Amino acid sequence: MAKSVAIVGAGGKVPDPPSERGSLLFGVAPEFWRDPLQALIDQRRRHGDVVRMRMGGPFYSYLLAHPDHVRYVLQDNNPRFGRHPHGSGALKPTVGEGLLTSEGSFWLRQRRLMQPAFHRQRLARFGEVMTDEAEATIAAWGPKAGRGEPIDVASEMMHLTLRVVARVMFSADVSPEEFDRVERAVEVSLLYSIKLSQSYLTLPLWLPLPLHRRFRGARADLDRVVYRMIEEHRHAPIGNDDLLSMLLSARDADTGETMTDRQVRDEVMTIFLAGHETTAVALTWTFYLLSRHPEVARRLQDELANVLAGRIATVADLPRLPYTRAVIGETIRLYPPAWIVTRMPLADEVIGDYRVGKGTNVFMSPYITHRHPEFWTDPERFDPSRFLGEGPERHRYAYFPFGGGPHLCIGNSFALLEAQLVLATIAQRFQLDLVPDHPVAMHPLVTLRARHGMRMVPRER
Repeated sequence: MAKSVAIVGAGGKVPDPPSERGSLLFGVAPEFWRDPLQALIDQRRRHGDVVRMRMGGPFYSYLLAHPDHVRYVLQDNNPRFGRHPHGSGALKPTVGEGLLTSEGSFWLRQRRLMQPAFHRQRLARFGEVMTDEAEATIAAWGPKAGRGEPIDVASEMMHLTLRVVARVMFSADVSPEEFDRVERAVEVSLLYSIKLSQSYLTLPLWLPLPLHRRFRGARADLDRVVYRMIEEHRHAPIGNDDLLSMLLSARDADTGETMTDRQVRDEVMTIFLAGHETTAVALTWTFYLLSRHPEVARRLQDELANVLAGRIATVADLPRLPYTRAVIGETIRLYPPAWIVTRMPLADEVIGDYRVGKGTNVFMSPYITHRHPEFWTDPERFDPSRFLGEGPERHRYAYFPFGGGPHLCIGNSFALLEAQLVLATIAQRFQLDLVPDHPVAMHPLVTLRARHGMRMVPRER
């Protein structure tokens, strides 16, 4: 396990982790600009599970790849690590002080207020919304399947999951015109967050740059819809059975206080951005992997046929669909949507016998740790049977697609529920074949998107 006691090196102090200097001005930063995933893989291969990386000038970041080290930061010593401004700061202009960006006592209060709304039993009522939207999506695929016309599965999944979040959040109160505005605004907001996360220089938002103007307009569109919904829900004689109603009715157990409109707004924005993007990315990679592994696709089909026999899946069916769940689990092992977690030590730490400096950027990457050869046999192989309870017990932090510790993603049950129901609905009706010669590459932005989309031909079963 990672140690928290001082280790005295030959010079009488805790040694720094192994590292390489890189270029004189920029260190190893150019490697990350070109391909951050490959850079992390190379750094771990060359230097081990704790790596010190000079990211330009006097600025250092650290990679922690061993599950013990991940547990040390995310769980055992969580209060000693804060969010790094460069990580969470990219989302703050959109989500404000939501759960993804807030810290300390305010974060803890919000987490406690929101937790009951995300209880599995409460989320189960949204299963029909998820299958409804999946059915609506594939209804438009029939003519294209007949013509052999490809679709962009990445785009289709983004639209589907955003519609699910909108209906779950607001019930049926969003008009088609408003939904179109929300969809465009969410995409612009994500683009702005991506640009911000890639920039070492943050320019003031009031500067009249084209991206700034588009983002300010998008945020205003989102605010108009969200604040109108909050106002209507607060004055509704009977609360709607949706997520927004749950947030508005949540009360602090100690003080009896509810969230302000601003707090509700920030959490709604957080759910909108995080709640659709990650699931859409996971489903995109799932259909890609199924197209490349026909033996897995056949086993999935057998399970769906035996359990569902052509009917629409329900939440009650999921315990009898273990292989469907395993396909999702293995996909997000290989292609974790939240591919990197960043934290900042609030004081000097000793992790894996090495000094990790106060105020630096600490990287923990599910993409890297999910391939750790000590914990995964043949780690690059797509093998859903890993998640069927066979074999030795796995280290808790050898697999952390939703983070861990107190900051474990509050929406993880929602995401897994949606991914399983959507996969079961689509896979029963359609086989999706990758277009020959379509370039497939990862694009590690806020989430692990497919760089060129995912053009596939739907074929009805």
